[in-house]
Amino acid sequence: MKKFKFIIAILFLISCKENKNQLDKVAYLDVKLGIPKPGEWLAEHKENGQSFDSYCNKNPVSVSDEKKVIYIQPIGNFTTLEKKIVEETAFYVSIFFKLKTVILEPILEDKIPKYEKRINNDKEQFNATYIIDKVLPNLTPKDGIVIMAITAKDLYPSEAWNYVFGLAKYSKRTGVSSFNRFYDQPLSSENYALCLDRSIKTASHEIGHMFSLNHCINAVCLMNGVNNIDESDSKPNALCSECLKKLSWNLKYNDEVRLKDLISFLNSHNLKKDAVVLQNQLNVISKK
Repeated sequence: MKKFKFIIAILFLISCKENKNQLDKVAYLDVKLGIPKPGEWLAEHKENGQSFDSYCNKNPVSVSDEKKVIYIQPIGNFTTLEKKIVEETAFYVSIFFKLKTVILEPILEDKIPKYEKRINNDKEQFNATYIIDKVLPNLTPKDGIVIMAITAKDLYPSEAWNYVFGLAKYSKRTGVSSFNRFYDQPLSSENYALCLDRSIKTASHEIGHMFSLNHCINAVCLMNGVNNIDESDSKPNALCSECLKKLSWNLKYNDEVRLKDLISFLNSHNLKKDAVVLQNQLNVISKK
């Protein structure tokens, strides 16, 4: 048994090294983080970072034959355009993580009890912590690797916070995101692309946490923590080289196929700025 475990450990380390070598050449594209400005995430939160090796060694959440589907759980009522945001976000998640992604039937707002809601600056808000701790664990299908709720209502994580765009819990593999603050009311064809851009970015970030990715301090990255919409908009919908290596090693997808699919999605929705970032990464890893 000890010999068997030793062999597995060696194979594990070889797998990590091969994946790291494959994507190391993307590192020169990374944009280093500047000194955080007052009000930004890193000015107010201490982050220790997470190296590729530490990610591999922490036994991150990974798919198995029994658990391999990402589930999206809508909460509340949605307009026609809001439903489209949910659908497109789910599709983007499926190509970002290269996993089957299923939208569950919406649940009513009544699933959130009155004492887990509040009014803040004239906005009704749901307690995001309650959703990820109490609601979603009971709704996860047996083959679900992670489940993320999505709502048009605003969210707060605790009484001390004004709001959050999203929240995830590693141990429970649950998360929630809201697109309430991603557009000026009402949602229309004019602000649809902006809302979608912000929604897919938040969903990918939160589900990234559920696959054991910590906040990134290596470079400007999708996995950077953010405090407000301006800071979020300043981040690309793309992983830095270090986070790219982690997720690629864990989920074992084809990096070139994934990047091509993401670029196609972004270009088709006129989200060309992030498509350029991903195209640059694709050009590097596909160069023979």
